Amino acid sequence: MDTLHQLSHWMMTEGRCSNDPVKVVSHFCSSLIEAGVPLWRVNIGQRFANPLLIAWGVVWTPEDTEVYDVTHERMLTDGYVGSSFEYILKHRRPLHKSLLGLDPGSDHISYLEFAEQGGTDYYATLLFYGDGSMHGCTFVTQDPLGFKAEHLEMIEAALPALSCALEPVTMRKSSKSLLRTYLGDGASDAVWNGTIKRGERTTVDAVVMFSDLRGFTALSEQADENELFDALNGYFDFVVQAVEENDGDVLKFMGDGILSIFPIRSDADREKICRKAALSARRVLVGLAELNLARMANQQAPLDLGIGINAGKVSYGNIGSPGRLDFTVLGGAVNLASRVEGLTKSVGTRVLATSNVAENASDLFDSCGTHAVRGISEPVPLYSLSET
Repeated sequence: MDTLHQLSHWMMTEGRCSNDPVKVVSHFCSSLIEAGVPLWRVNIGQRFANPLLIAWGVVWTPEDTEVYDVTHERMLTDGYVGSSFEYILKHRRPLHKSLLGLDPGSDHISYLEFAEQGGTDYYATLLFYGDGSMHGCTFVTQDPLGFKAEHLEMIEAALPALSCALEPVTMRKSSKSLLRTYLGDGASDAVWNGTIKRGERTTVDAVVMFSDLRGFTALSEQADENELFDALNGYFDFVVQAVEENDGDVLKFMGDGILSIFPIRSDADREKICRKAALSARRVLVGLAELNLARMANQQAPLDLGIGINAGKVSYGNIGSPGRLDFTVLGGAVNLASRVEGLTKSVGTRVLATSNVAENASDLFDSCGTHAVRGISEPVPLYSLSET
């Protein structure tokens, strides 16, 4: 048991402070092998508190160790339904199963795949964290004799130490994941790094893109709740993908409006970032066309949108009351992008940009004259995005 005592000590000291799940799981597996447990494949799965991801985990083999994520949709597939993870979480007890003589008609596909790769025995068990949550672990061996009782006892004896090392990693990952889901990359990093006081802010140079659905009020009155949410989710999907593919950051969903920024980190990057914002808007139009084809095939009315793009100084910061804060981006550049978007319908184009953006990507824009913009004393030169 000396090896297990050393393992426990390492997990509660170096492992707990490492914030490295690959290092923790690799050390855990190598220590068990040193203690005589014939491991071939280990999967340590941990549940997330996240609306997009339900779990994450680490898979160890003698050749490699990797981290994976699990979406909520995955839980509805045959990969999870009928699996050992479903069994142990439902029944709250371990599962020990031989991989010899399996029945292809009734045994879960994971068992069949492990057996095909030379697995002989399988053990799934629970990992408990301090908040009472349960997580799953699976162990596979290629030893002809399978796992002996003493091997399973050693695995169970080592699990509390493993939970000690992995629970803080899971908590940090869950917190960061939640922040990113609701705030986006840049804002979530700022909050995580301590920008949390009311009134605290950081000013950056950025391209601002504001996207808004046209006719959303009418759609809200005509469509039922399910259709309305499907329309919004479809719209959000292609806009977010277009922004993130071009290194932008979606900061806010405001009803049917989406506020995104593309930070300009130096003057040398200005032209490149303006082009990325323009290409993002072009990709949004492609996504809109694709979504509308699907909607019309389902006898649903097509959607339309407008996009306003501007560049300038913006400020990240916390606003709100002492007990309820909102992390947002403010500034004249944001206001102008929103008001430019509001002109897209009257000008007759889906995408309008100011000269701050268009002059840095002149081959992607066409001048459409100067226009009065609410709150701006002088007419503003505006440019429409070429869609080809």
